Amino acid sequence: MGLTLPFFLVLASMLGCASATAQSYPSRPIRLVVPYPPGGPLDIMARAIGQKLTEAWSQPVVVDNRAGAGGNIGADLVAKSPADGYTLLMGAVATHAINPTLYGKVPYDPVKDFTPVALVAQVPNILVVNPAVPAKSVRELIELARARPGTLNFGSGSTGSTGHLAGELFNTMAGVKMVHIPYKGGSPAMADLLAGQVQLMFDNLANALPNVRAGRLRALAVTTLARSPAMPDLPTIAESGLPGFDLTTWFGLMVPAGTPPEIVVKLNAEIVRALDAKDMRERLEKMGAEPPANNTPEHFAAFIRAEAAKYAKVVKDSGARVE
Repeated sequence: MGLTLPFFLVLASMLGCASATAQSYPSRPIRLVVPYPPGGPLDIMARAIGQKLTEAWSQPVVVDNRAGAGGNIGADLVAKSPADGYTLLMGAVATHAINPTLYGKVPYDPVKDFTPVALVAQVPNILVVNPAVPAKSVRELIELARARPGTLNFGSGSTGSTGHLAGELFNTMAGVKMVHIPYKGGSPAMADLLAGQVQLMFDNLANALPNVRAGRLRALAVTTLARSPAMPDLPTIAESGLPGFDLTTWFGLMVPAGTPPEIVVKLNAEIVRALDAKDMRERLEKMGAEPPANNTPEHFAAFIRAEAAKYAKVVKDSGARVE
């Protein structure tokens, strides 16, 4: 019995410290690292969530854009930051599911170096072409690409983005050869698509939709298995001649591994609450997305593992590689 009492005293002390940590967090400004340039849907949502957290906790959440290497630079910065809840990452499909296979080596471990907090959104990509391209459907685009191998260019916001992988998967599944042109962000890629410097993109729906509605681009299909509620009349690539085609852009909040669980739980609860706010739901709807129904750290972790396995196969089958 003499050994048992101190054990319970130590345990009680530890639980008390954990509770105090959660209650006092946050007591200073939080940095939210976005591993891409400003202006894209991921950056926009990061700033919106940061504002919600600032309002809830009366502590500033400062968005820090650290673009480069397909998101690897920003992700590595957070991986090597103190695990105290004051440095967050808006991680994405590229940083945690694509890059580890696409690149010969990434400077962080996407599983061991991070603790997932909450999935923010899954956004469909949309296949759009410049109006000068004669193809009016996926099947017509495939016929055109087969007739002109190596002459059609598709732009993307970065090497390793879903826009890049969608094009590579399209090449593989359709047996065509379209040339990938990577840009430093979705905005310059879109500018060149509108100018006709590249012929097509597999862009995120939110970014492409205004230009589609204005008639500056022609939409051919969405990249997900199911049609998008934002454009219910637009077919999927899978139903347009390439069965099984399925890619989506997603992003969510993560913290360095070792962050106290009580802080992770507190962050998750506040992010889920923020995503449920009316204005945030309206933002997500404009992107053709909605927050997941079951949004716990455990579910997000399982989702990331499944996505990593899925994209490892896509990268391997496409032959895409960045050294």
